[in-house]
Amino acid sequence: MAQPQKKTEVGKIRVTLIKSVIGTKESHRACVRGLGLRRLNHTVAVEDTPAVRGMINKVYYLVKCEA
Repeated sequence: MAQPQKKTEVGKIRVTLIKSVIGTKESHRACVRGLGLRRLNHTVAVEDTPAVRGMINKVYYLVKCEA
């Protein structure tokens, strides 16, 4: 009898946009949009994956993160 596959739960990170993207590089704006942030003080909960961590590290000066 085959064992059912367990889904590994991925943690969540709360990310908040605290600085405007006006005047930033286009690739940084794309990272902010990719994280799902739309306006100042907008907060989203994203999965804690290496790709998301890389996006957060790229725009660290625009966002605030909470575990």
